[in-house]
Amino acid sequence: MLFNNKFRVESTRLKEWDYSNPWWYYITISTKNHSPFFGEVIHRKMNLNKLGIVTEKCWVDIPKHYQNVEIDYYVIMPNHIHGIIIINSTVETRHASSLQNKSITLSNIIGSFKSVVSKQARESGNNNFSWQERFYDRIIRNEKELFNIRKYIQQNPIKWELEKDKPENL
Repeated sequence: MLFNNKFRVESTRLKEWDYSNPWWYYITISTKNHSPFFGEVIHRKMNLNKLGIVTEKCWVDIPKHYQNVEIDYYVIMPNHIHGIIIINSTVETRHASSLQNKSITLSNIIGSFKSVVSKQARESGNNNFSWQERFYDRIIRNEKELFNIRKYIQQNPIKWELEKDKPENL
């Protein structure tokens, strides 16, 4: 499908799902062109550089900005991030009626995260840093799937040398 003379990729997201629903979500966010901005894997261990450290801090700080959000397992890799985000029930407040029952979507959370990392990157002189336009998400459906995703996240640095150059992994 063309939009503004560009091919537009259809969303892989579930059309019938409300992404502000309280749930567990598996997320993958990649850098543009899969450029290794966050560090390198040495001896099967991820070694974050300065931007990688900033990125990790921004990731773990997500719950400070969204009271109803938690971070579960995650890993920052040279050119991508895998993580589990938990959106809990909507936070209600008795202050400022405009804030009551305000729901936060997964896209809001990821968009804010990508924005703050991009800003920090530019401020530290990484002017060529940028994210891939979209992100991958999966609704975690059960305990077995959660276990397998956590295992995958933990083992990502170990498998890096074997899988980093396979086109299907990009």
